[in-house]
Amino acid sequence: MLELSIADSEKLKQVAHALSTDSRIQMIQQLNHASYSVHELAARLKIPVSTAAANVNVLQEAGLIVTELRPASRGALKMCTRNFDDIRIVLNQVEQREQVESSVLHMPIGHYVEFSVSPTCGMANEQGDVLNEDDPVQFYQPERVAAELIWTRAGYLEYKFPFAPPKDRSITSIAFSCELCSEAPNYDHNWPSDITVWMNGIDIGTWTSPSDFGDRAGALNPAGWFQHTRTQYGSLKRWEVNKKEALLDFKPIKAVSIDQLQLDQTDYLSVRIGIKEDAEHKGGFNLFGEKFGDYAQALKLEVYFQEKE
Repeated sequence: MLELSIADSEKLKQVAHALSTDSRIQMIQQLNHASYSVHELAARLKIPVSTAAANVNVLQEAGLIVTELRPASRGALKMCTRNFDDIRIVLNQVEQREQVESSVLHMPIGHYVEFSVSPTCGMANEQGDVLNEDDPVQFYQPERVAAELIWTRAGYLEYKFPFAPPKDRSITSIAFSCELCSEAPNYDHNWPSDITVWMNGIDIGTWTSPSDFGDRAGALNPAGWFQHTRTQYGSLKRWEVNKKEALLDFKPIKAVSIDQLQLDQTDYLSVRIGIKEDAEHKGGFNLFGEKFGDYAQALKLEVYFQEKE
């Protein structure tokens, strides 16, 4: 998700300008389905290649798309890929100035403390497969800590974040984000999966991933990974629990409050990512680290707090 604020007016104007023409909006619409070269976009929009190239540059400078050069029979093709699923704009600058304090914790995806996995399952990093694929017992191996991509057709991964907020502060909300998608053999763009996140054992909401994405290379993937018929990228999703409700990508999703997490009972916060046994769509999940997929982050936990009254 791209987050914009009225406080950063230059970036806001740049993105607004990039989305101010029909041609560039149509390009984003085309890139919702697949990656295309500049020439392919020109043909689909029925505009000159020079015009398409100019519009691609505007979208790229605004950060809305990413491009890469790929070998072609004659020279190289400039391939274009959409960079964000959503854009959030905060217009209330006063609210931003008064925002509560926060702390951020990052955790590599291989540092899970509990798991349950089923084939197809495995993990990889920049050098290739970390362990033998489709062998759940391999998930106990210490080499797992180097994983940058983990996949399983069922089950869960659970993590424990150290949790010691200042004693003179009260917690107002906790947010967890990561890059995810479904898990199918090889990949499948018609493969929904209901992926749930739990905090301290409490279900805080389910996201239905539409696909196991593999039609293009992930922006951060190592060279050569796209030569395999494997998962390439996911969607960056954000769960949050505040004093009233749980939210998914800033939209209310479940009637769960932060008090239900019983944060004063332990000195850690457990976060589980998985597929419920009674889920409607049991499509597994891929979990991306900071060096795979489209987003340079692994697991991210944000804790917001303010002075106690």
